This record gives sequence, structure tokens and C-alpha cells, in this order.
Amino acid sequence: MNSSKLVAIITGAISIILAIAYLILVQLLDYRDMKPAPISQFDQAPAIISVCWQIDKITEV
Repeated sequence: MNSSKLVAIITGAISIILAIAYLILVQLLDYRDMKPAPISQFDQAPAIISVCWQIDKITEV
């Protein structure tokens, strides 16, 4: 067997193994029961800050 053919087969096998491992990991993470953050942590009202700069008159030279 040609060495480049052997490298291609090994690379393909590694790629398939990584793809299957990724799919299993995604399924395990998706299977977990995810709960949203409690609303009590967000008890502060949002603050709105407004800054206004006004130049009344520009002096001419």
C-alpha cells in the first residue's frame, strides 16, 4: 500500500472518530436539564443616564 494512501485512511478514520465523539458530547450536553437564572438576582431597575452638551455661542475672532 502506498504511504500517502495509508495517511489518507488514518486521517479519515481520525476525522470520523472525532465527529462521532462531537455528536455524543453535544447529545450529552443537550440532555442536561437547563434552568434559567432566578429573577430575584435582577431586582435592580435599569438606570438611564443622559448627558447633554450645549454651546450657546461661539465667539468670532
